[in-house]
Amino acid sequence: MTSTDHDLEPDALLLGFARALRAAGLAVTADRERTFLLAAATVGMGQRAHVYWAGRSTLTSTPADFPAYDEVFERWFGGEAIPRGQRVDIVRPPLRQAPLDSGEGQGGPDEDTDTVQARASAQEVLRHRDVATLSAADRAAAARLFAALAPRAPQRRARRHVRSTSGAVDGPATLRAQLRRMGEPGRIHHRRRGVRPRRIVLLIDVSGSMSPYADSLLRLAHAFARAVPHVEVFTMGTRLTHVTRALAERDPDRALAAAGRVVPDWSGGTRLGDSVGAFLDRWGRRGMARGSVVVVFSDGWEREGPEVLGEQMRRLAALAHRVVWANPHRGKAGYEPVQLGIVAALPHIDDFVAGHSLAAFEELIEVVSRA
Repeated sequence: MTSTDHDLEPDALLLGFARALRAAGLAVTADRERTFLLAAATVGMGQRAHVYWAGRSTLTSTPADFPAYDEVFERWFGGEAIPRGQRVDIVRPPLRQAPLDSGEGQGGPDEDTDTVQARASAQEVLRHRDVATLSAADRAAAARLFAALAPRAPQRRARRHVRSTSGAVDGPATLRAQLRRMGEPGRIHHRRRGVRPRRIVLLIDVSGSMSPYADSLLRLAHAFARAVPHVEVFTMGTRLTHVTRALAERDPDRALAAAGRVVPDWSGGTRLGDSVGAFLDRWGRRGMARGSVVVVFSDGWEREGPEVLGEQMRRLAALAHRVVWANPHRGKAGYEPVQLGIVAALPHIDDFVAGHSLAAFEELIEVVSRA
């Protein structure tokens, strides 16, 4: 490792590497991050070869990922090259349990100071906890972590062109430049289609079955509204409520309180089909849903018949650029999409993702930004 690497906390160093791989195009999920941390903690970080093979076995999907993995690894960790042509025999150290606080290890004087073990911090553990199971103190800590979320708007091609160093020849610009030079030939100008942010619509189920997640989902919606232009937020229960203006408050706690004052059916029944239909009839068909990325946050429990929800989701899919459904139970072991509402909606959904933890929200942000 380089001296710079030692200046970082072990978990921050490893998670930074995993996210650099994600930025390079590898499908690094939150589950793979956790597995990588466990693998690195098991084999230790005393040798770069150990870290290399722990990462390559947990963070790559196919052999096609290996070149990008190697390049990012060399840039992130630096130092001498690691032999990759053969398997490295790893002597596994005794398993040591570390506390979840951020304090330093209590190693003795004979412990090798050049060896650091990955250790999940309390903050990292909180990122992967189901928000419905958090205590009041953990909820307050998680609320502060929402400020670190960085939603990004998906992009679409604009009608107007912008200047570019390559692409189609910009004839008018080239001609104007030659006229300014009195007809002398010069540089050829190029242009390309510009890009504009797509609108994002968030439909949040606040019925009784979703009440443990409603606070966190509205905090996520507030993060979207503060960071991304053209975001519209609605709550769904026994009726549809437009809460975009309430979430315009800069402070998230005040924004949630304002949203709570305008939502009349908090923790009530569920009429998903009618709510989606009301959105399409009043706002969607007039332009709000056209070409937008629509995210539905719901567990799929529907009080009315599932046929209504299926028909409204079909209408929504025909208007929207992409439909994403975030289900808080999607990320739990053993979950099967058997709820009647989910079964009816699935044929009209482009992405079916988890929505139960901060780590799941980060993955949702990535899905939306790439839509």
